Amino acid sequence: MGVLIDGKWHEDGQVQTDSRGSFVRDDSVFRNWITVDGAPGITGEGGFGAEAGRYHLFVSPSCPWAHRAMILRKLKSLEDVVSMSSADRPKTAGWSYSRGIDDLQARGNGIFRLYQVYTAAKPDYTGKVTVPTLWDRRRRTIVNNESSEIIRMFNSAFDGLTDAGQDYYPADLRDEIDRINDFVYEHVNNGVYRAGFAKSQEAYEEAVKKVFHGLDTMEEWLSQRRYLASDSVTEADWRAFPTLLRFDLVYHGHFKCNLRRIQDYPHLRGYLRELYQWPGVRETCDLDKIKAGYYGSQSNVNPTGIVPLGPSMDHLNEPHGRDGR
Repeated sequence: MGVLIDGKWHEDGQVQTDSRGSFVRDDSVFRNWITVDGAPGITGEGGFGAEAGRYHLFVSPSCPWAHRAMILRKLKSLEDVVSMSSADRPKTAGWSYSRGIDDLQARGNGIFRLYQVYTAAKPDYTGKVTVPTLWDRRRRTIVNNESSEIIRMFNSAFDGLTDAGQDYYPADLRDEIDRINDFVYEHVNNGVYRAGFAKSQEAYEEAVKKVFHGLDTMEEWLSQRRYLASDSVTEADWRAFPTLLRFDLVYHGHFKCNLRRIQDYPHLRGYLRELYQWPGVRETCDLDKIKAGYYGSQSNVNPTGIVPLGPSMDHLNEPHGRDGR
């Protein structure tokens, strides 16, 4: 773990927790929006219009928050509109890449650090350096580093530049999608981290119980309809999927969320397989890199850095059985 302080990188090895030992996630700092005409978005300033080739996305294949951005980029056919760098070097001094972008290039040992993007945008930046990060090549600044907002931009801002017409945040379902997103984030998406990074038995047990209440609730929802918000796939599903994909692979063991597996839930199991098999999505999933990214780099949880051989995830390719729902 590390952090920028006044534009200088510091290795601190710490995870932020409260007085009870519960993990506390920092808020994202850069909150501008890309809009069709460059008008101001929900937050931030204006001037970020939708243009092909202007924006660049920094991700890591192991990170679930980055993964949701990768998925929407794929589903909305933005590969030729928004370029992307995927972390491919060991996570030392933060997310690291073998190549930079434009005038931001690799330094010593031929490694480009994501923190170089943050200090280019704000030389005295203090805070975490996270993926996904959306970079504006023209203005040389970070547009946004909040995954939930990046996927909203990808869903609609660039529609005039591609032929991918499906709307994953339709107006008539927004209230329901928002309600589900809030629940799944609090109980599952962030809940697994609250379990894995807890620094007291009390905080850990509280977090794990909340995670499984969340999964039990999702199982109930999926017993009644094919997807979380409706009978059509929406943003809510693509926000949930990266966590579910990592659950048996990583969170069950590494984060000690081991009361049950996704495999033990009939509806969640089939739902996960269906989303994994969705056209284009499998290409965004590198299971080996996901597992190595957690076990091999989170020394605060796994000091030895040993990456387990299992579990097998071959079942992801089996029939999902959701067609009749």
